[in-house]
Amino acid sequence: MSNFSLLSLLSMTMVVLACSPVQTDALERLNGFDLRDAQVPPEEIFHGGPARDGIPAIDSPQFVTADSADWLKPDERVLGLSLQGTSRAYPVAILNWHEIVNDRFGERAVVVTFCPLCGSGMAFAAEVDGQALSFGVSGLLYNNDMLLYDRQSKSLWSQLMRQAISGPMRGRRLQMLALQHTSWQEWRDRHPQTQVLSRETGFARDYSRDPYAGYAQESELFFPLSAINPRYHPKEQVLGLEIDGAFKAYPFQELSRLEGVLNDRLGNRPIRVHFDKANATAWVESRKGRRLPSVISYWFAWMAFHPDSLVFEGD
Repeated sequence: MSNFSLLSLLSMTMVVLACSPVQTDALERLNGFDLRDAQVPPEEIFHGGPARDGIPAIDSPQFVTADSADWLKPDERVLGLSLQGTSRAYPVAILNWHEIVNDRFGERAVVVTFCPLCGSGMAFAAEVDGQALSFGVSGLLYNNDMLLYDRQSKSLWSQLMRQAISGPMRGRRLQMLALQHTSWQEWRDRHPQTQVLSRETGFARDYSRDPYAGYAQESELFFPLSAINPRYHPKEQVLGLEIDGAFKAYPFQELSRLEGVLNDRLGNRPIRVHFDKANATAWVESRKGRRLPSVISYWFAWMAFHPDSLVFEGD
């Protein structure tokens, strides 16, 4: 049986359990989190299987040089982040097992997140009102997307919503950083001095094995969605962008028809969209060349959270 089949069997079992009738108090508390004040319907929050912190976040990340990361193949996926003159690559092969890295760039607290079920990698400034936060994996999901929790207030945070949906921080938002979801070769070529998250994480995991092998090719989803748009394959990769409350998705299928840079507008702001088919990545810049925060995710995930999103269509 394939990795995907095993994972699918386990996850479908959890869906059956989660969708079964439960007492109201059980709905209001999952993995120890109080959902009574949740900004989303509590019945749409699902237990993903692991207990709170059953998927362990990396709290003391160690880094190696690019030359020392000889286990990384050129086409392997990484999340790349450059801040304050430092560049770091976070291999998806590691993030599949941990989902969260609590990191620091100098004095700046940063959290790097990856949701395997939504294919979404996002980084945030981990600070609210001057308070640095550290995050853990709640074991809960909304629209198949991971819910983080901050250890200071025990509030739940939606990755793709970029805000706390329950707890004392409810309604607060995190500042999104310009993260690049790309191949190791492409990131290293642009950042030859990059640091790389070490596989010496302090946890016994087989980082050479992909626990989600086959998932990206299947149309099957593990948990229900609040909104479904069948226009593309559920796992079609899209570049998702928000500017001034306006949302737009750029499906890779459409971007692949273009030649050169796409000049576009969103929220009355001119932007330039870049697509690199060889490295399966895309990013957005202002007209002055400043990288803008965006996210690469699966189509189903972007549209579940932004059902009224604009969608780019190539000629």
